[in-house]
Amino acid sequence: MTPPEAIIEPDLAIIDPHHHLWDLRALLGAFPEPLHPFLETVGLSAHYTFDQFMADTASGHRIIGTVFMECGAFYDVSRSEAMKVVGEVEFVRGVAAQGASGLYGDTRPCAGIVGHADLRLGAEAGDVLDALAQAGGPRFKGIRHAGAWDADPSVLGPAFHHPEGLYRDAAFREGFAELGKRGMTFDAWVLEPQLGDVIDLAKAFPDQTIVLDHCGTPLGSACYAGKLDENFERWRSSIRELAKCQNVVVKLGGLAMQFCGMPAEGPTDSVSSEELAQMWRPYVDTCIEAFGPGRAMFESNYPVDKWAGSYATVWNALKRLASGASDEEKRALFAGNAARVYDIEHLLELT
Repeated sequence: MTPPEAIIEPDLAIIDPHHHLWDLRALLGAFPEPLHPFLETVGLSAHYTFDQFMADTASGHRIIGTVFMECGAFYDVSRSEAMKVVGEVEFVRGVAAQGASGLYGDTRPCAGIVGHADLRLGAEAGDVLDALAQAGGPRFKGIRHAGAWDADPSVLGPAFHHPEGLYRDAAFREGFAELGKRGMTFDAWVLEPQLGDVIDLAKAFPDQTIVLDHCGTPLGSACYAGKLDENFERWRSSIRELAKCQNVVVKLGGLAMQFCGMPAEGPTDSVSSEELAQMWRPYVDTCIEAFGPGRAMFESNYPVDKWAGSYATVWNALKRLASGASDEEKRALFAGNAARVYDIEHLLELT
């Protein structure tokens, strides 16, 4: 086991705009041994809740607050199929209140909450959005409806069942329009070959804030293994085109997902933050160059990015990637942009 690294810039305030909380024990039981590679992307951990996350945020970096990202956990089975997603937001609101008590340190977990609604419900999705907003209170900010898909089912595995071309679907877009009526954000997760779908969506709804997760998820596993370099220019061209849409911001992270293959093997704690930064730099530098430091934010994507190492190591790698930025740019990339986009600017008072 590699000894823990010294924390880089420990006083730099961070708002982690993308992490999960879950209990996937039921999912774990659905897979035969050996576990499907998807479970490896979560560090073979079927359980990641408040205590584990707070221990990670206390590992040396100055995490002043976080944004929870939906992950299909803690749904309320007593509700209808459309409304059961409200249970996740209710759970997370409780976590946020627990953290806000101050009994667990200075970090304010889940100060922003991003839930899920099936936008294929069309205009009826508005009822779900209203229920989510009521359940989450002022901490609720918007939704993510992931659209990650690939023709090769081994790329994502059976844990994901998003339909092809989701973001171009007419019913989805009817539901998508309901977000703007309520001033809610939208997080988009697609794979690199699908970035054109996000570009088309952003152009069709120029007033809707869209957050692109995980640098657009370049792929380096399954049928894409060994093809990161081959597909880099295609990815970069798409990122530059998407960045022309002023309503889009990008999250810098998620590159440690098993899908990306950076590193190729995991979960691991033997890859240094310096090595991780070297792997990720072409993607992060491209995103910052395209979107500018005012429309980009670093993310942990934890515990999924546990594939690459500890929470402390991942943030060390991200800080290395920002080593050439000015102090003002670092404030934006690590906290300010997340605070603005998710309307949690009160956290900046803690800096």
